[in-house]
Amino acid sequence: MTDALAFLVQHGRTVLFLVVLAGQLGLPLPPGPFLLAAGALAGRGRLDLASAWGLSLLAAVLSDLVWYEGGRRKGRALLDLLCRISLEPDSCVRRTENAFLRHGPRTLLVAKFVPGLGTVAPPLAGIIRLPLARFLLYSGAGSLLWVGTYLLLGYVFRDQLQDVARHMLALGGGLGTLLGAALVAWLGVKYAQRRRFLRDLKVARISPQELRSRLAEGEEVLIVDLRGALDFASDPRTIPGALRVSAEELAERHETIPHDREIVLYCT
Repeated sequence: MTDALAFLVQHGRTVLFLVVLAGQLGLPLPPGPFLLAAGALAGRGRLDLASAWGLSLLAAVLSDLVWYEGGRRKGRALLDLLCRISLEPDSCVRRTENAFLRHGPRTLLVAKFVPGLGTVAPPLAGIIRLPLARFLLYSGAGSLLWVGTYLLLGYVFRDQLQDVARHMLALGGGLGTLLGAALVAWLGVKYAQRRRFLRDLKVARISPQELRSRLAEGEEVLIVDLRGALDFASDPRTIPGALRVSAEELAERHETIPHDREIVLYCT
């Protein structure tokens, strides 16, 4: 927080615009501390709140528009890329699709408050061809709410934020070391979980050619199509005889699936 305050005092609104834009475009530059610091500075009369709010809003909407156009032009490939580089790629796409299926474009109103969803939701809106005017309406409203929440929190709690910054400065490098160690440990756990998942998946995998051969030989194999609604809508073709069950329904409907034969699940 101390660094963000000093940086904003020196460089002002231009830096705030660039930080929000870069952070929302996916660069490892969290805009939250800068927005809080900007609100605190506005509360002390050292930064104009209205202009800070307006520039931050413009940066957030511009970044959403970039992702929207990317999704509209590149389609599913962009969404898969974003989720592939995330820490939880196996649930990233499906979680975002489910949010849109349940709430539609209203998801954009709260997307920026949910880690990961803020970057993935705009390209998904482009993929499903949400009209541009409607996208800008929901993206603008969500960005207004997100920016305003951070700025107003910084404005209201400016004294407390200054105390926090003072304590953080007193802790010095010790706090950075502790936070760094915690981050490394968390990333290590996520990496181990990911490797274990891929290892189990590799053991249990069957190739399309092998499945086709076994079906041609008359083996009784039950095929379950787990594709999400967006995947199925874009390509409704399915393997003859496959049972359509969404991944979310699998736990509820597992008793209706025969267990007296081998079961093959597929989702792409």
